Amino acid sequence: MKAVYSARFVKNGIAFFLCGFIFALALPRTYAQDQLPDLVRRIKPSSVAIETFDARGERLSRGSGFFIDRDRVVTNRHVIDGAYRGEVHLNSGNSFQVKNVLAVDAEGDIAILKVEAPPNLVRPLSLDRASPQEGESVVVIGNPFGLEGSVTNGIVSAVRDIPGFGRIIQITAPISPGSSGSPVVNMQGQVIGVATLQITGGQSVNFAIPSERIAQLDRSAQTQTTQQMSLGELVVATSRNKHAKAVEYFRDGLSFLSKDDCEKALPYFQQATESDSSYAEAWAQTGFCHEKLGRHAEAIEASKKSVSLRPSAESYFNIGLANYYLKQYRDAEQAYRQSIKLDPYNAADAYYALGLTYRDWGQFDEEIQAYKHAIKLKPDYAAAYDRLGQRYLQSKKYPEAIEAFKQLAILKPGDAGAQNNLGEAYEAMGRRDDAVEAFRQAIRFKPDFGKAYFNLGKTLLAQGNRDAAIEQYVVLQNLDQDWAEKLYNLIYP
Repeated sequence: MKAVYSARFVKNGIAFFLCGFIFALALPRTYAQDQLPDLVRRIKPSSVAIETFDARGERLSRGSGFFIDRDRVVTNRHVIDGAYRGEVHLNSGNSFQVKNVLAVDAEGDIAILKVEAPPNLVRPLSLDRASPQEGESVVVIGNPFGLEGSVTNGIVSAVRDIPGFGRIIQITAPISPGSSGSPVVNMQGQVIGVATLQITGGQSVNFAIPSERIAQLDRSAQTQTTQQMSLGELVVATSRNKHAKAVEYFRDGLSFLSKDDCEKALPYFQQATESDSSYAEAWAQTGFCHEKLGRHAEAIEASKKSVSLRPSAESYFNIGLANYYLKQYRDAEQAYRQSIKLDPYNAADAYYALGLTYRDWGQFDEEIQAYKHAIKLKPDYAAAYDRLGQRYLQSKKYPEAIEAFKQLAILKPGDAGAQNNLGEAYEAMGRRDDAVEAFRQAIRFKPDFGKAYFNLGKTLLAQGNRDAAIEQYVVLQNLDQDWAEKLYNLIYP
């Protein structure tokens, strides 16, 4: 439901402004293309090739990485899978041994390696922890088939919030074998994420894990007081850990979930839970995918298993959503309340969903309060204002409805529906001149808006302007026969 809610709103002077605006839109792309060679020259020395070897000293794999500090290199966790020794190759031609593994985020497919290289040879990259914008230009610098640097560029095609995991960045820049672990940089040369290539089920899926997750892992690495593991020790620890295989399945599922493909992601999350029945995150994603696919009973079962292992606001939300669709409103209410309790400061969507539950349950006062809570947490929540206004209108609280729809019109200034709603509230209160103007505005925004023509005709008729009402009927005859017939019945009772 989050996707549904989310919910997630003087003549020459105008010409001058528009020209400046159009120029501003065109400038970044041209500037980006002009600056790309210079950007690549600056960033390339910071990208490294990583070569790993098995217990017999034979080459195991090649990947990529980048320095985030003088002695720390970021790469993908799967780049060092099974490795007993690793080498980092700099753009300068120098090579250095991987000393230790400082930190691992298995689900996020990130590892931070300790590498002791002379400071004068190291070019650390800064992390941009802000979420990138869709359409933003990016560059990936890696080592796809050897040690030479390779450059691909593209855009951020999507930034997805995956419940229970966090954000994933979809990019159009190609990632080839050997480029896993490459830095994804914006046009300012800041790292927005680490590139990840997954080959799952015979398909290649590429995306990036955001820099904020890298920064969190780096902070944990710096605060740890225990001795770090060597690559060989990591192999031994992983082989003894049943959770490790489950994490591989989880990452495979995540690669498909990054493309909103729950049908293909679900079997991998289910395999993860079979490999490790105590894997709360895998149960959570299993429940999420079941719900996205409309399998509500299965979603409840998996999500309940998740919260029994690790209570989370996201899984309780999923339980609430599934119960709502099954019309089990009391259970939905309880689950949403648990979600709100666990994460009260990010509960706008849960309050909105709770409002819809109360609406269908017939508890209208509680519905109003739920929408108001959602708006308090998220003042630009247009959908909540819309539902709030409709409930006020149906409850004949016309002044409150008008205020809600006014806010909706501010948040959605070009939206015909917002203006039509406002007009209906004005008309219900008897403010017919205001209603007429709102309906006309709705028609300006959407010239084929049949309901707005009907409302306008109805209001004009109530004002005694029968001829003007007939004009709206004539328009509707060629536009919407159903609304035309309704207006005809009012004009000719």
